[in-house]
Amino acid sequence: MDTREILEQLQNGDISIEEAERYLRRQPYEDMGFAHLDMHRKVRTGYAEVVFCQGKPDEYLVEIFKKIYEAEGEVLGTRGSEQQFELLKKELPDVEYDQVSRILKIESKDKNRKGSISICTGGTADIPVAEEAAQTAEFFGCNVKRFYDIGVCGIHRVLHNIEDINDSNCIIAAAGMEGALVSVLGGLVDKPIIAVPTSVGYGVSDGGKAALYAMLSSCANGISVVNIDNGYGAAYVATEINRLVEG
Repeated sequence: MDTREILEQLQNGDISIEEAERYLRRQPYEDMGFAHLDMHRKVRTGYAEVVFCQGKPDEYLVEIFKKIYEAEGEVLGTRGSEQQFELLKKELPDVEYDQVSRILKIESKDKNRKGSISICTGGTADIPVAEEAAQTAEFFGCNVKRFYDIGVCGIHRVLHNIEDINDSNCIIAAAGMEGALVSVLGGLVDKPIIAVPTSVGYGVSDGGKAALYAMLSSCANGISVVNIDNGYGAAYVATEINRLVEG
């Protein structure tokens, strides 16, 4: 719980003074020996710590997930694997795993989502990165509209959907190859665009660097760029924009 929730529950009589005091006396981080979990991140930024699962030793991952879930009632992990899902499910039966986005999560079922973010991809190969963004934004309380496989080699697909794409508070565009989708969208919409270069493409695209450079070099206005394949980072920025608009 954040500070406001604690005070509201105390005022409503849902928790005692002693319980409120115990919450407020918590250190701003949890010393687990192998990790120092940022337990006050939600108080400072509005969102609890998210677990980057890739490369974590099994026992560390399980304990971190359990600790965040205990404190927040939900937990989000990115870049998870099937093996990590099976491991977590033994300790946390409610955990869910999506093979496309590689998201591991336990999410509150009664979440009230606000606003709207449009997420677009150039092709189907970009969908894993886009889904990481989409499911992160949904976990953080945003409504998401998906517009997948609308790349510029069939530009009529962009034009057919442009009004619906633009009818959001911001747009995430994920594309590999030469990353042209972002510049095209930038010339057609009046909303901020978060561009995500993906590592999709043949040799000269160099693991997403060609798309990254193209997006950074775009002459279209209103475009910001995150790192290659960083769907999570794009979602976080989009969520902040959406939150500012919705209040």
